[in-house]
Amino acid sequence: MDKLATSIAKKHTINGLLTLSLTAVLLSGCSVNNNNIPSSASPSPSPKANTAQNTTTPPAAKTITTDEQPSTVYYEIFVRSFYDSDGDGIGDLKGITKKLDYLNDGNPDTTDDLGIGGIWLMPINPSPSYHGYDVTDYRAINPDYGTIEDLQELVTEAHKRGIKVIMDLVVNHTSKEHPWFVDSAKNKDSKYRDWYIWAEDQGRPANGASAAGSGSAWHSLLGSHYLGGFWEGMPDLNFDHTEVRNEMKDIGKFWLEQGVDGFRLDAAKHIYEDLLSDKSQATTNKNVSWWQDFRKSMNEVNPQAYIVGEVWENSAVTVGAYLDQAFDSSFNFGLAETLINSVKTEKDSGTAFTLERTYNLYSKISDSHFTDAIFLTNHDQNRVMSQLDGNLDHAKMAAALLLTLPGNPFIYYGEEIGMLGVKPDEGIREPMRWMTADQGEGQTTWEVGSNNADDVSINVESQSNDSSSLLKRYRELIALRNEVPALRDGGIRDYTSGNAGVMAYERITTEDQLLVVHNLTGDEQIITLHPNVEGISYTKIQKTTADKVTLNSDQLTLPPYSTVIVD
Repeated sequence: MDKLATSIAKKHTINGLLTLSLTAVLLSGCSVNNNNIPSSASPSPSPKANTAQNTTTPPAAKTITTDEQPSTVYYEIFVRSFYDSDGDGIGDLKGITKKLDYLNDGNPDTTDDLGIGGIWLMPINPSPSYHGYDVTDYRAINPDYGTIEDLQELVTEAHKRGIKVIMDLVVNHTSKEHPWFVDSAKNKDSKYRDWYIWAEDQGRPANGASAAGSGSAWHSLLGSHYLGGFWEGMPDLNFDHTEVRNEMKDIGKFWLEQGVDGFRLDAAKHIYEDLLSDKSQATTNKNVSWWQDFRKSMNEVNPQAYIVGEVWENSAVTVGAYLDQAFDSSFNFGLAETLINSVKTEKDSGTAFTLERTYNLYSKISDSHFTDAIFLTNHDQNRVMSQLDGNLDHAKMAAALLLTLPGNPFIYYGEEIGMLGVKPDEGIREPMRWMTADQGEGQTTWEVGSNNADDVSINVESQSNDSSSLLKRYRELIALRNEVPALRDGGIRDYTSGNAGVMAYERITTEDQLLVVHNLTGDEQIITLHPNVEGISYTKIQKTTADKVTLNSDQLTLPPYSTVIVD
């Protein structure tokens, strides 16, 4: 995304005004055609004609002005747990290449792939830890996972299927075992000494609570104290140092030159937010300024590189600041919590009302160049099926909400088959379950999958041939999203259902609009459809996830746990 540059001073003024604006806004809020979601198409994520458009939409609907969010579905992969190509029990890059057809085979006429359009690879650099978030070499591949050539092959094969590949970039901190830090600690005259933050060198007191983890952010080593907000094994880099900033920009360029399509930026708000006392607008501004500089450098290699940041905040104002010429997307943690709560309680949470107003803010900040990054859970949270207490109906509704909202939906590997997982972290990063047996071709065994050991249905093999499975529902919903432009790329507008157990919202593009209605409950619900704010009525059922949906005049009857798309 190549955007016009603006001055930092102007940005700060705009953000201040938008903060006040959003605060004020948030305080203010007939034919029958029962078509089930088709299982005969799992198209690639590239835009296609909407074969299911309503040809009877009144002309007024064709003049809608809305901020669209062109999107595709991403799939988050912990490489170690995904698929093992060489029999050592550890997942690898060649293994992902072998399973690309499971993710998207590039053929819209097949139904046994998910139909995703992007992959997020969790850290693939060398690291002493199983998770990889403490890097020892930023320009190499973890030997457990393969080689740079293996990554290039994966990217090439993914692109053939219409899949983009982004990788985790962890620049806030390195490993304690990185040669830079080892030299920095041993030698106060090292060129790398100032690449890290040593309290004694900077005349800072070695105290203060970490803004990223728990307890003190300072750690003692060889008579000095270094800053490590997450853990003593992850010393923070000093981004006030010009050489550090330049090195990280060069590293980003290096990976774009290897063919990757962008980055997920780990701990993006902690570049300068080190201590709890650092939490301020001034620190946010400093973070944003760095990421704007990073974005500008990435544009030199690929102006279309996709950059999504981890800004773990529920404040739309704080998150939105990073959408000003820095990130294309930022993960919507608040929405994830809301969606899970909605399906657990079986009550409408006012999601569309909040999103509509949040996106108005994001549009102003980004000059209409943003795409939300939405998800249910990721590698740092208890898995969604565990949060939902194993309730399959609730899991299907969570998927339906996620995949009918604006933005790039991110699916955590195994979420589509209902894998269970609770902390500690190893428990939420267990081996992907491909088959009923505990071992077999490609099955990773680096860790015993204890959370999923007792349920023989939590695997791809079992669910692929089960028409009522969660995997089948994910495939159908992604196919529907890929097929219908308003679901894939449209904005959102709140639509009041008048029923606490029903969530409804409109999805809108400049060419089309439709109504999405979810019955979150286990009981049949009947709602009365009313004209929208433009006076347009919804009169025709386009797709449903259930039989026995009816629309008689303006009365829409919804079976339990169902989703309906209405034109």
